[in-house]
Amino acid sequence: MSPDRSEVLARLTSLRLHQRDGRRSPHKPLLVLLALARLADTGSSELPWSAAESRLSELIAEFGPAARTGRAQSAAYPFTRLRSDGVWTLSRDVPMDLVGPLAASGVVGRFAGPVEAALRRDSGLLRAVARALVEIHFPATIAPDVLTAVGLDAEDILRAPTTPPAGGRRRDAGWRFAVLTAWDRQCAFWGYDGQLLGAAVGVEAAHVRWWAFDGPDSLDNGLALCVLHHKLFDFGALGLDAEMRVEVSAAFTARTPAGRTVYDLHGRALRPRPGTPIPAAEHVAWHRREVFKGEPLAA
Repeated sequence: MSPDRSEVLARLTSLRLHQRDGRRSPHKPLLVLLALARLADTGSSELPWSAAESRLSELIAEFGPAARTGRAQSAAYPFTRLRSDGVWTLSRDVPMDLVGPLAASGVVGRFAGPVEAALRRDSGLLRAVARALVEIHFPATIAPDVLTAVGLDAEDILRAPTTPPAGGRRRDAGWRFAVLTAWDRQCAFWGYDGQLLGAAVGVEAAHVRWWAFDGPDSLDNGLALCVLHHKLFDFGALGLDAEMRVEVSAAFTARTPAGRTVYDLHGRALRPRPGTPIPAAEHVAWHRREVFKGEPLAA
């Protein structure tokens, strides 16, 4: 019996991941998104390992936590292990996690037949799965970048109806306003405080520990950041050290004078107004471990 729409959506958005203690593991979601893009573009989700090895490893490096294994190894994990979720098949039976057999056998992966058939019949289901995956695993600042990088139309996907997880936490509708007020409606990293007709413009409330990974809507998990620094913070180009000083990742590079101003943030201390709580140490440690890319610039 073929799975219905709700079953396919649930299976593709409830993947078994290694996320204990708040650890990020976006490897399988990125593989599913990449296969969705191929299906939308070609009518088939077929993904040869020869293509996945480079493309998937690039996605994991860009949108995952700092690398703990080699690039090919990082891609081999989801490419072989997604089979255990019952939504993915390989053209040859190869051992889990091993790069050698994947390359030697010319292995091709694709969605399991019933799953692919359901996605092919219902383009709305494909969009709903893609939107749910980016909303579950990434903050809104970089969700469009993820979709574009895998080859999907970000604007089209993010217009798809949202499907909130059953029993999920409810966001605090007043958190954004509270964070901006606590930081005097200015960027905590460099003080930008532009306003238009009396309202802050280009300044946003940023979670230190992402909402999707149990980050609370509390003042000690929030920073007011300008749009640019919010995005750089969520990408891992910027972070904080234990003394609440801004860190710039050594992996970040810039050539123009405008881009190189980001380097000037390195070592700058947060200066909240009296009474504003600084980010809690456990949230900063989570960001440093799960988001910040590599090592900071030398002092």
